[in-house]
Amino acid sequence: MSPRQPTRRQFLKMAGVTAGATTILTRRARAGDEDEPVSPNDHIQIALLGAGGMGQGDTATALQVPGVKLVAAADIYDGRFTQVREKFGEDVQTTRDYREILDRPDVDAVIVAPPDHWHMQMTIDALEKGKDVYCEKPMMHTVAQGRRMVEAEKRTGRILQVGSQMVSSIVVEKARDLFASGVLGEVNLIEGWTNRNSVMGALHWPIPEDASEETIDWDRFLGDAPKVPFEPARLFRWRLYKDYGTSISGDLFVHLFSGMHVVTGALGPTHVFCSGGLRYWKDGREIPDVMTAVFDYPARGSRPGFNLTLKVNFVDGSVMNEWGDSGFRFVGNEGVMDLGGTVKVSRRPPLSKDWDAPPPEGDHLTELSSHTYAAPAGYDSRLDHFRNFFVACRTREPVVEDATFGLRAAAPTLLCNQSYDEKRVLTWNPDTFEVGVRSRT
Repeated sequence: MSPRQPTRRQFLKMAGVTAGATTILTRRARAGDEDEPVSPNDHIQIALLGAGGMGQGDTATALQVPGVKLVAAADIYDGRFTQVREKFGEDVQTTRDYREILDRPDVDAVIVAPPDHWHMQMTIDALEKGKDVYCEKPMMHTVAQGRRMVEAEKRTGRILQVGSQMVSSIVVEKARDLFASGVLGEVNLIEGWTNRNSVMGALHWPIPEDASEETIDWDRFLGDAPKVPFEPARLFRWRLYKDYGTSISGDLFVHLFSGMHVVTGALGPTHVFCSGGLRYWKDGREIPDVMTAVFDYPARGSRPGFNLTLKVNFVDGSVMNEWGDSGFRFVGNEGVMDLGGTVKVSRRPPLSKDWDAPPPEGDHLTELSSHTYAAPAGYDSRLDHFRNFFVACRTREPVVEDATFGLRAAAPTLLCNQSYDEKRVLTWNPDTFEVGVRSRT
């Protein structure tokens, strides 16, 4: 028996309890006991660039980390200034021009959370002004932008962390350790999904009653995007439009890629093919509501190659809550690992390699060992992600999700969109960041 094929007894010993039981994971973020009081001289002052729902949510989480204070926020819709001051304090500076905030010497770090087409410009501007950056996922709107962001991170020497919180999750970390232990044998297929079935879940968000050309800086919102007449839906439902968002793949697949890359240590696929369609939400959106994709991951080092399938369905009648359900299934020749809010490993005895031997009598697949690991009640991986970011800001140590990781997680999602539009297989090199088209020969 090779070291990558532990016996059932080894699996149970590794689990540490009886098969079928649940272990609660209690590790803190790598920050250690980050809730210890922080010296007044060690405070970090942050600003929010893009104060929509995601930006305000990120800020609320960031401020749970001791020693962090919000001093400014930028947005192009005046209604969000009122929301920011009500939630975070009347003394918070608000402006339509984020560059005014970057000129403030007392701002140490920024949260970049505007529509996707603004991620690169705001991030690079902040890095070049000496600010550390927490950039919402997906990191960029195009692969070329991602390459520029990697270069800017290296050139400026500032901290850049991408905001896909699965990377800091203790549940994902446990899945990574189990994957590395070889308990699944050789993993040959990974299946991932994220499904929804509601108006909000399908990204059809409400438009404020006071949305107008007086309360919105329309030209600033458009930026480098094509000039179009004022249309509030393009701002408040920007994820539905190609000029500003990255479709459902960039919005949701990017989380799956981030978590899966942590678990497996993979850098990215070599081939991408995507299909789908607009099946139900025919509300003027430019993106599909059902998408399936297939990816080839090559062997790398001692890890064998595998296939990845991902799917998203905004019309899944089995979903029981507004924001849907998301998860993974890692399939090996000796076991299966299910990863979602918990991680569960189920293992069977290894296959015999005496392929010509007569089959064993009875049902030789019935012996199945399983064990489930869960985070404590109330655990918040996004809070751990921010703890890790602020530790890096203070210590200048590497972050857990830098620009290179962010590019490798986001690029395959952008290739999904291109493959969907062009109806062909694309190639990707996660080492050189080059995109190509598979030869027909």
